[in-house]
Amino acid sequence: MTAQTNRQFLLAKRPSGAASRDDFTFQQVPVGEVAAGQVLVKNEYLSLDPAMRGWMNEGKSYIAPVNLGDVMRALGVGKVIASQAPEFAVGDYVQGALGVQDYFLGEPRGFYKIDPKLAPLPRYLSALGMTGMTAYFALLDVGAPKAGETVVISGAAGAVGSVAGQIAKIKGCRVIGIAGGKEKCQSLIDELGFDGAIDYKNEDVNAGLKRECPKGVDVYFDNVGGDILDAVLSRLAPKARVIICGAISQYNNKEAVKGPTNYLSLLVNRARMEGFVVMDYAPKFAAAGQEIAGWLASGKLKSKEDIVEGLETFPETLMKLFKGENFGKLVLKV
Repeated sequence: MTAQTNRQFLLAKRPSGAASRDDFTFQQVPVGEVAAGQVLVKNEYLSLDPAMRGWMNEGKSYIAPVNLGDVMRALGVGKVIASQAPEFAVGDYVQGALGVQDYFLGEPRGFYKIDPKLAPLPRYLSALGMTGMTAYFALLDVGAPKAGETVVISGAAGAVGSVAGQIAKIKGCRVIGIAGGKEKCQSLIDELGFDGAIDYKNEDVNAGLKRECPKGVDVYFDNVGGDILDAVLSRLAPKARVIICGAISQYNNKEAVKGPTNYLSLLVNRARMEGFVVMDYAPKFAAAGQEIAGWLASGKLKSKEDIVEGLETFPETLMKLFKGENFGKLVLKV
């Protein structure tokens, strides 16, 4: 395989604020030989996620940071083209931490097989991948919504938010999405079945919450943090549950993270706020995947992928997430 060339993006330095192309090194190297226990995967699609910005930072987190000089971490799907690992054969399609590159060469730790005949490959990075698992377990386990309750989702037009909102509808809840722009908000209602939407770019979020949630918020699925988290905390219903899934508004801060100032609402309303990391639920992924696949097959759940072509566009495409330019799961077609 040495005739093949592997394009790679390496983490060159730890970003201050928003990441840019200057924070990465782009290189082209020969593809090495497959050793015992290893596989060679031709990457086809890569998942671009807000969490990637956190992986670039040094410091303690739920996962070790990407080391300087290493290939930038990214989940992806691809085809095994050479294997000396007994659990994978040439021709298998797999999902795993493939990295921002054309080819993955190494031990397939945490990889699992997927079937492109059952669903398009990008879907294994959205509703049938970590996106779907995140929405499913964060909402149902941490949020524990009950039929008739009001569920508010921030980042509702994004990968996780759009799926979480639809699952809440399946469970019989009244669902309000917070998103940026008239088109996204209207699509939440018309395409995904949300009951209402708040356009944070063009209206006051507090006023929108008062309009859409007159009896308060029972479950808040937070992907944004910052001012929007504060606004929703002020509208909590008694015994509300707040899911801290992400805080994309804070990831590029050069100063300290802005914490909630309305946290006493948790006390007044006997509410709780809980953080969520999807890998805690890994043993339950298979069962959840079957239920999600059933919802997709029946038309109860729609999976929306925003696919951008070209590995070379990686730094700029990643930043679409932080500018609110993606609608649905952002995927890079290698």
